Amino acid sequence: MDFQRSRRVGEEIHREISALLQKGLKDPRIGFVTITAVEVTPDLHLARVFFTVIGDEKARKDSEAGLARAVPYLRRELGKRLRMRYIPDILFRYDGSIEYGNRIETILKEINSSPDNGDADDHGDSQAD
Repeated sequence: MDFQRSRRVGEEIHREISALLQKGLKDPRIGFVTITAVEVTPDLHLARVFFTVIGDEKARKDSEAGLARAVPYLRRELGKRLRMRYIPDILFRYDGSIEYGNRIETILKEINSSPDNGDADDHGDSQAD
C-alpha cells in the first residue's frame, strides 16, 4: 500500500515540477532541463528528482546548481498545488542513462558501419547454406 502511494505522489511531483520548469524559473543557470523520473521514499519525506539537460558538462553543473537553489520555491509551489500534509524534501540528481544510451547507440552504429562488418555477414551466410 505504501509503495502505491509513494508512486502516485512521485507521479504528481513529476508532473508539477515539469510544469513549473516549463513555465520557467528565473535562475539563468537552469538550461533546457527535462525531468526523467521521481522516486519518493515510502515515508514520503524525500523525493529524488532525476533530470537531464541539453548541453555540455558545464550546462549540467550550472543547471544542477540552479535547481538546487530553486528547491525552496519548488517545495512552496508544490505545497500550493498538492493536497498533502507534508511536502517531501527534493533532491535533484543528474540522470546519465540517456547520455549512456546515446553513447551505446553511437558505438553500435560504428560497429555496423565498419568494413569488418561485411566479412561477418559473409561468414554468417555461408553457415546458413
